[in-house]
Amino acid sequence: MALPRKYTSDVMTAAVRQVEAARATGRRGPISSVARELHLDRRLLQTWVTKARTQATTAVPPTTPRTDAGDDPVVLPDGLLHCRFCQQPMTATFTAAGLVYDCPPPCRRPPLNAVAVAQAVGKVVLGHAAHLVPALTHPKQAGIAAAHAHRLVNRITVGLRPADLRITWPTIAGQPRHALVEELRVARQLATTDPTRTHHLLQSILAGVDPATTATSTHHADAAHLLATLLHSRAAIRWADYAHRSFTHLHGPTDPLTLGAAHTLATAHHRAGHHQRAYRLYRQLADHLTTTAGPDAHPTLAVRATTALVLHDLGHHDAAHTLLTDTITRHRRAHPDHPATQRMADHLHHLRHPRDP
Repeated sequence: MALPRKYTSDVMTAAVRQVEAARATGRRGPISSVARELHLDRRLLQTWVTKARTQATTAVPPTTPRTDAGDDPVVLPDGLLHCRFCQQPMTATFTAAGLVYDCPPPCRRPPLNAVAVAQAVGKVVLGHAAHLVPALTHPKQAGIAAAHAHRLVNRITVGLRPADLRITWPTIAGQPRHALVEELRVARQLATTDPTRTHHLLQSILAGVDPATTATSTHHADAAHLLATLLHSRAAIRWADYAHRSFTHLHGPTDPLTLGAAHTLATAHHRAGHHQRAYRLYRQLADHLTTTAGPDAHPTLAVRATTALVLHDLGHHDAAHTLLTDTITRHRRAHPDHPATQRMADHLHHLRHPRDP
């Protein structure tokens, strides 16, 4: 007997969107017609549609978020919430399932429960600017905070789930330059002794900065670079990438600040397990350092040694051993008695004998 066919989540999501689009255009029997078009079992497609609508409309918090007046559910200002798929503004609509956010045709995405969206947006507001929200309750409610989102952000783009948000922050122009410089100086001083306070200072400097854009200020790029060294995984990659793009734009690809940010970005990818991406970044960094500092400079050889470790993580063991051995020889010749040579030799020993203590 033939095994039942398995469908990926992407296929199921696309089929559900097609049904929603057919229904929005007034098409008769949208599930049956889409099932025929996609060669799917009608009952299976009905199950997908039911499940998608349940997920979109039943994840309602225990209490309905209300405005400061306490009368109506929070509705975001027109034009603030956009769909990630069609890039069009989403509008609030009352349905049998309650208040939802939906897109105009021909977008095929399922609607989102407006209460869940308000909760997600409100958490962003409370996380970045809780002072904007009147203290009507304690603790402050995320649903109430959502009513003040337009005071903090320029645009919100939402994916398939209410919490899948991308925030476009406004450009900061009002912060005095001398205050920014002083905060950054203090953050650098505290980076090794008080990372928690440093993190708060850097968040204050970068409040309202969207890491998806490119900085027009070296101070914001500096703050992002320092913040990336305190974070892990995706957050570290996001801010390190912002700093690297910004320094490249402001100073060029071979400026020392750009090269430092490139090293931080490569390290963040390596720690996150993105070995292929880390390898490409380390190779580019080694090429730039070869040009600016020289092929036998300590920073150049140190990056080459790290590149060998990433090669080993990628499974290219022979190439990694060869590169690291050559790097150790060149480093010992160019920098006699430098402690890094012994560290490189220790790495090579562990690559060759991974079970040794």
